Amino acid sequence: MNPPTEAAAATPGELKSGTTLDGRFEIIRLLNRGGMACVYLATDRENARTVAIKVPLLKYESDPVTYTRFQREEEIGRRLSHPYILKVLPTGRPKSRPYLVMEYLEGEPLNRRIKAQGQLPEAEAARITAQVCQALECLRTNGIVHRDLKPENIMLCRDGTVRLLDFGIARATDSRRLTLTGLTTNLGTPDYMAPEQVGGKRGDHRTDIYSLGAILYEMVTGRVPFEGDSPYVIMNARTGGDPVAPRIINPQLSPAIEEIILHAMARDPAERQSTAAELQGQLEDYGKVRLTERHLRLQPVGQGMAQEPPWIMRGVVIALAVVIVQLGLFGLLFWHFARSGHR
Repeated sequence: MNPPTEAAAATPGELKSGTTLDGRFEIIRLLNRGGMACVYLATDRENARTVAIKVPLLKYESDPVTYTRFQREEEIGRRLSHPYILKVLPTGRPKSRPYLVMEYLEGEPLNRRIKAQGQLPEAEAARITAQVCQALECLRTNGIVHRDLKPENIMLCRDGTVRLLDFGIARATDSRRLTLTGLTTNLGTPDYMAPEQVGGKRGDHRTDIYSLGAILYEMVTGRVPFEGDSPYVIMNARTGGDPVAPRIINPQLSPAIEEIILHAMARDPAERQSTAAELQGQLEDYGKVRLTERHLRLQPVGQGMAQEPPWIMRGVVIALAVVIVQLGLFGLLFWHFARSGHR
């Protein structure tokens, strides 16, 4: 992973090269600066191993939701063991501040590859997606839903393998529900969220299948499935319509890959591939794909208010109802006092 450019401004509390965490992890340099955390290259002095350290930004460090998110990510990361899932390493001792110790990977996130290439070759996109399917199948068998699949959370390693990252809002079936500034952590990233997430439902493993289908759509077309002027419009678009058929954007695609993508992105979870293993099988053997001409049954996204979030529409209806009731009461009172005055 390439380090941030020198022009990027340092954040308050950012760790400097040479700093040692808890007398054990020596910071070498900054690898990535995100919206909530920084990732550093470091050396574990106990075994001379090169690791990656994820540390929340100073402004989030004392936030209980962020702390719980880090706890969850560490717990799930250590619970899972799969070659395509990022390994979270145990420290074996109390920490002076929240941070995660992870395996260090050489490569680039998928979003950087898409940005550089635009459209990925179909075979490459199918291979990457099939590997992610194996990671998702591991999650499913362990009762975990990722809920925030996006290209930034898929690392393309130099050896040709992938790693699934960031389990901060993942949900284990035996975990409690968290709330973040009034929004449940059912919310993922607008461009890749499943319709049931927009509706506030918790979802299951098929929620991740939808998100992976949206990522595959972007890989082979160079565009996200839905676009809009705001995150709310983007989120709500998928609840009332379907994306443009991939082969309209990229005519070089095979009918099979288009069928696979639209199958995964069905608005009803029951109409998607039943498991990530089924999706993987289709990607690795197009002979298993039954062409149903889904592209001919797509429903365009509605216009205007149909694209607005459903809770906004409900709010407008309620507001209008309140105004009508108030006008009715005002008219009734006016009639009553007018009649009394006449008498």
